[in-house]
Amino acid sequence: MKIEVKYSKKPVDYLESMRLLERRVNDVILGKKKELVWILEHKSIYTAGVSAKKQDILNNKIKVIKTNRGGKLTYHGPGQKVVYFVLNLNNRGRDLRKFINKLEKCIIKTLKSYKIESYADRKNIGIWIKKDKKIAAIGIRVKKWIAYHGFSLNISNDLTKYNAIIPCGINNKKITSLKQEGISNYNNIEKIIIKNFLNSFP
Repeated sequence: MKIEVKYSKKPVDYLESMRLLERRVNDVILGKKKELVWILEHKSIYTAGVSAKKQDILNNKIKVIKTNRGGKLTYHGPGQKVVYFVLNLNNRGRDLRKFINKLEKCIIKTLKSYKIESYADRKNIGIWIKKDKKIAAIGIRVKKWIAYHGFSLNISNDLTKYNAIIPCGINNKKITSLKQEGISNYNNIEKIIIKNFLNSFP
């Protein structure tokens, strides 16, 4: 069964995307629909994963939406690509570590297309460059071996938005983006991400 690829050109409301994602998870469990990869951008929003801590919110005026993904606090907004997926690990070996490793390699390969060398950190999940700069965040959940939620890649988003939180609970690191790293042409980034994702999960 091939993975359905979905693009959203206009910003998608976060809560609406979660409702659609949960519906697709149940449909995949029941065998009603295909697996999914969905690439989009959100309107400006802060989200808290299941291990988020209140003390990581530095500005109590911001609105934070609780979500059931793994991980802690993060920010989504215009200029950041969010890649959601619904993948059936029953057909992919039921190996969560191997699955995350493939996600990491997908992001690393995408960044390499822009001559950005990056790496995964076992202690601090996500993708990093230059030892202390995080450029991509990963947060997943698994239900009956259906893996969902996804990862976000900073392209040209406003990085000052991260000042209101301690991103992913890590306060001694920095956040960066393709634009921050001097990359000005990223018009084909969606196609590159999807190509690498589908190659990672044939």
